[in-house]
Amino acid sequence: MKHWGFFIILAISFWAVRSLFAPGFFPIHDDTQVARVFEMGKVLQTGVFPARWVPDLGYGYGYPIFNYYAPLAYYVGGIITLIGVDALIATKIMIGLGVLLAGIFMYFLVRELWGELGGIIAALFYIYAPYHALQIYVRGAVGELWSYAFIPLVFYGLYKIYTEKKWKWVIVGSIGYTGVILSHNLTAIMLTPFLLIVILFYCFIFYKNRQLYAIRYSLYAVLLGLLLSAFYWIPAVFEMQYTNVQSQIGGGADFRDHFVCLNQLWDSPWGFGGSTKGCIDGLSFKIGKLHLITVIMSLFVVLSFIWRRRYIRLGIILFSLVGFFASVFLMLEISKSIWETVPLIAFFQYPWRFLLFTSFFSSFLVGAIVWFLEQEFGKVKYFNTILYLSTAILVFLLLFFNIKLFQPQTILLKTAQDYTNDRALKWIASKTSDEYLPTNVKLPISDYDIPKKNTNEKSVAVTVENQKDLFKRYKDQLPPLRFEQTNLEKIANILSVIGIGVLIIGIIYARKK
Repeated sequence: MKHWGFFIILAISFWAVRSLFAPGFFPIHDDTQVARVFEMGKVLQTGVFPARWVPDLGYGYGYPIFNYYAPLAYYVGGIITLIGVDALIATKIMIGLGVLLAGIFMYFLVRELWGELGGIIAALFYIYAPYHALQIYVRGAVGELWSYAFIPLVFYGLYKIYTEKKWKWVIVGSIGYTGVILSHNLTAIMLTPFLLIVILFYCFIFYKNRQLYAIRYSLYAVLLGLLLSAFYWIPAVFEMQYTNVQSQIGGGADFRDHFVCLNQLWDSPWGFGGSTKGCIDGLSFKIGKLHLITVIMSLFVVLSFIWRRRYIRLGIILFSLVGFFASVFLMLEISKSIWETVPLIAFFQYPWRFLLFTSFFSSFLVGAIVWFLEQEFGKVKYFNTILYLSTAILVFLLLFFNIKLFQPQTILLKTAQDYTNDRALKWIASKTSDEYLPTNVKLPISDYDIPKKNTNEKSVAVTVENQKDLFKRYKDQLPPLRFEQTNLEKIANILSVIGIGVLIIGIIYARKK
């Protein structure tokens, strides 16, 4: 049966998401997910798209969260609420889909390069990476969770561009890149240098042969991804100056206080606390022992590829190893000078975010090892039986060591109403995330200071001509006004519409070809 591994991955991934089936919800660091899904559904219900401003957050004044915070996962959750599902269940479905997509996209990428069995093992390693569990059940980092899922899809598109001169792979690559940008903008920034390295690699191997289509198509995929997501990232970048987001740099989120100690990457106690300065943190930063062992084993594959002159596959392995060790380096304090030299990196806040890429590259390398063993010993008698038995044992060990990480600290018997009532939205969720308010806004001291009237109409003592003025002159009282998109936002919307048009034309062209 073709793609039988796809169904194996879906079945075995059950243990990664089984806690989502339990009644209630679990405590996470970013405990605003249900509120955001509810607010997104509320905006979509009015027919507004793209959603930028939500009515109840921002202490009841309204809040431009989806103008700055990557919205893709919440569009999915919000759409689910439109069919009558409550916000809590929609949030669980949103999280579960993010987990499953990570395994599915990794499977398609690695199967293409390292075969069916390699694709299955790599996908399971990717799903059950410790950092993946940390995203779901400790941090509640839904944006990172979804970007984690789309990373393999980007590389899948770029690799297929290399092997086949077909427009459909430009489309696949661009959708993957769009998915990363719209899921988590910081991950997109971290990913982009790796994509540029792939394109430079194509320049190196294709330029002499004048097969420039791979270079062009790869650039098209990246540019189309930027075009499709323009409605989000252009306003997010150029209108950020009107918010208080700079407050998120430094203080408790100063990258200097969150470097990882080398021993923590091998093993650190699993916890549900926070990140602190030093080598004793409240949460774990381990890559995973099995993941690290496979990285070491892949070094022997490199030697074999050099000996047998498999240079293209050698290049892919070396790229993965360089990506892995570069990510490790950027998590350690020895990389401090780089963090201080490049101002943009300060927005990453936590160097351990690069666990995203150590998880990706180490899981990818597992598939390479399986393929290597199949190629080297496939003709030996009974080898296939031994290989399948060995991989079954490897999967068992992966689950044995890591399933326990994919469960919450506790289950709270809460309902959707607990997260979406008036006080939960206008006070609890609002004070958890208020960095996108204007810089000069006076924050309420308690929930008694929150306005009780309809958030669609305000009264103010100043004249507000557009959203930009509102950000500059935000006061305690606001007059009746209508929120309209800025000219920049309208231009960004038009660019995304153009991108959709190009995408549709590309799909039609690919089908004709």
